[in-house]
Amino acid sequence: MPVSFDGKLVVAISSRALFDMGESHRVFMEQGVDAYCRYQREHEDEILPPGVAFNLVRKLLRLEGTDGGVEVILLSRNSADTGLRVFNSIEHYGLHVTRAAFTNGERPWRYVPAFGAHLFLSADPNDVAQALSLGYAAATILPSAGREVNAQEEREVRIAFDGDAVLFGDSAERVFQESGLEAFSASERAQARSPLPGGPFKSFLAALHQLQRREDASGEASPIRTALVTARSAPAHERVIRTLRHWDIRIDEALFLGGLAKADFLAAFGADIFFDDQQGHCEIASQQVATGHVPHGIANHQPGGNIEDTDAIQG
Repeated sequence: MPVSFDGKLVVAISSRALFDMGESHRVFMEQGVDAYCRYQREHEDEILPPGVAFNLVRKLLRLEGTDGGVEVILLSRNSADTGLRVFNSIEHYGLHVTRAAFTNGERPWRYVPAFGAHLFLSADPNDVAQALSLGYAAATILPSAGREVNAQEEREVRIAFDGDAVLFGDSAERVFQESGLEAFSASERAQARSPLPGGPFKSFLAALHQLQRREDASGEASPIRTALVTARSAPAHERVIRTLRHWDIRIDEALFLGGLAKADFLAAFGADIFFDDQQGHCEIASQQVATGHVPHGIANHQPGGNIEDTDAIQG
């Protein structure tokens, strides 16, 4: 019988999201592919430092005891040859990552559907955009400041989400962007009992919820904790609450901030990662917690198409 990921949370991640590959990336940018390949082979026994998403992956892999568990897949534009350093580092840190796709410069996002990933994290915004276009939750990892983690947080995985254009579709956000706050509030009040459409991260939240439910059924407190951190405030809160109720999806904490900056609240929650669709919000949040930009929805509709690609082999 073939191996199945049924019942597992599947996370796909690029090597530059998992590890700090700044020095090798500099070689690639300044000297080209051949120099990069030589550099990686010459340094393949040197362990890479942890990257922005390292702690999230480490904590998720500790959930192996959870019924169903977690599978982390490495998707990298390295070749198998240059990727040896990445796997040496994975082994050094004791991360149970056994599956990978090394594409030697080709786009790794093509393998997100094949692996059935619930989430794809990458340092390359184009790869992320392509995965989102296929209907998969994906985010671009931003350089983020580290923070102190207390003993309680070390035992838990804490994931925070923005609402519109992340957990939900961007229909309400479009009203706000096109007609202003007053029209947005009136629209949300009028549609308070009409569920919001699902956004790109609905399925990821649902997968987290299933793990939480299995843990609850076992009589143990779930090590997964989720939060909605949104700029919405009353009266726009009601539609969100009723939407989650309609989906039968649990959210542990909901912060309706009415436009307040989110960074301090994310730090107070102890987020291992935060997902938001607006680049400016992400840049501020990344000063406090690991942050993933979700390039989805009207806030990301810009003339000129894709962001310039400078990452032909890394990732």
